[in-house]
Amino acid sequence: MTDVTTNNDAEEAAILRAALVRELREQGAIQSDAVAAAVATVPRHLFTPGVPLETAYAPDNAPVVKPGDNGGRHRSVVSAAHLQATMLEAAEIKPGMHVCEYGSGGYNAALIAELVGDSGRVTTVDIDPDIVERARNFLDEAGYHHVNVVQGDAEQGVPEAAPLDRVIGTAGFWDIPPAWLEQLADDGRIVVPLRFKGTTRWIVFDRDTSGLISRNYGLCSFVPVQGAGTHTERTVTIDDGVVVCLDDEDLNVDAEALRRALHLPRIERWSGAVFDMPDEQTLFLLTSDSNMALLHADQTRIDQELVAPSTARGVPVLISGDSFAYRTRRPDEQNGGFESGVYAHGPSAEDVAARYVELLRQWADKYHRRGAASIQYIPKAATPPTSSAGVITKRHGTVVISYP
Repeated sequence: MTDVTTNNDAEEAAILRAALVRELREQGAIQSDAVAAAVATVPRHLFTPGVPLETAYAPDNAPVVKPGDNGGRHRSVVSAAHLQATMLEAAEIKPGMHVCEYGSGGYNAALIAELVGDSGRVTTVDIDPDIVERARNFLDEAGYHHVNVVQGDAEQGVPEAAPLDRVIGTAGFWDIPPAWLEQLADDGRIVVPLRFKGTTRWIVFDRDTSGLISRNYGLCSFVPVQGAGTHTERTVTIDDGVVVCLDDEDLNVDAEALRRALHLPRIERWSGAVFDMPDEQTLFLLTSDSNMALLHADQTRIDQELVAPSTARGVPVLISGDSFAYRTRRPDEQNGGFESGVYAHGPSAEDVAARYVELLRQWADKYHRRGAASIQYIPKAATPPTSSAGVITKRHGTVVISYP
C-alpha cells in the first residue's frame, strides 16, 4: 500500500510541476526553456515536507521552513515559485557557471544546479545550522548531492568558491557585503533583494566603472538576513497604530507635532494624473524628495477613518516640520480607472500637498512605466556622490537612484 501511495504522489507531483510551468509561463515569470526545464524537473514538494502537494506547487505560495520565535517574523521560507523563476530568469545562469546563493532552503539551489549542469558548481549558504541541515537533507533526498551546502555568514561570502559568475541573495539584504564584489568574476552578476527607504526590490546588478549598475528590478518581500548584515529599521510612532518608517533617512521627525497635525481636519488635493503601477510610483516618490518616508497604520486606525486605506501596507509620506501629506486615490469617472491624489494634515498642509501633487504629475508625465529607474551601487571605497534625494547611504556603500 505504501508503494502505491508513493507512486501516486509522484505522479501527482509531476502533473502539478507541469501545471506550474504552464502557469508561470502565462504569468511571464518563466521565459526560457532552461528555467522551464528546471522547474519541471526539481521536486519542490520534497523541500516542503508536511505541506499539501497543491500548496507546494502553487505559484504564489511561500511555505514556511522555520517559523519565527514567539510569533515573530519567519526565519526561513521557500520563496514563491513565481518570484524564484523571475529572479533566475534575470540572473541568466548558463551551463558551467559557478553560482553562490545566500539564504538556503535547498529548492532554489536545486533549480540553479539544473541550470549550471554537470560542468557547473553551486554553493548555497545559510547562517542557521538547522536550515543548513535541512537543506542538505532535502538536496540529498532529491538527488542533488553535488550541491555544496555551507554554514556561514553572508557578510563574509565564501572565498573558496571564488571567482563567482553569479551571486544570488534569497533573503532580504539592507546592504551588499564587500566580500560579494571581491569574490565576483569581472563579468559576474549579482541578483539581490535590497532594502532601501523601507521597501525591498530584487535588483540585477552588473559591474560598471564605479561599482554596480542595475539591469532590471522588481518589487519583492523576503525574510531579513541574519548575522553581521542585520539591520533594524528606525520607526517613529506618531499615534497609537500610526508609525513613520525611517529606514535610511537622516530625516528628523517631530512626533508630537505630527500627532497634532494628524488630528486636525485633513485637506485633499487631486493631481489629474492616473493612479497606476503603484509600486513603481512609490519608488519614484520615495527617492525624489529627501523629506519622503513611509507611513504605516493599523487596520483599527483605518477603520476609525483617522488615516486612509493606502497606509495599510505603507505609503510614501512627505513631511515638512509640523505637517505631512500622503498618497491616496479615487475613481476617475471620466477616464475610468483611478486618479492619484493627496491627503494632507497640519498648518502647512496646502504647501506640502502642492509639492506632493507636483511629484505625482511628474511621474505621470515622464516616468509612467515599469523599470523606469536606474539603480547604481557605489562601494564606500569609491568617491561618494553628492548628497541628494536619490542618494541613499548604506554601511558599505551608496545606492543612487535616478530617472532619465
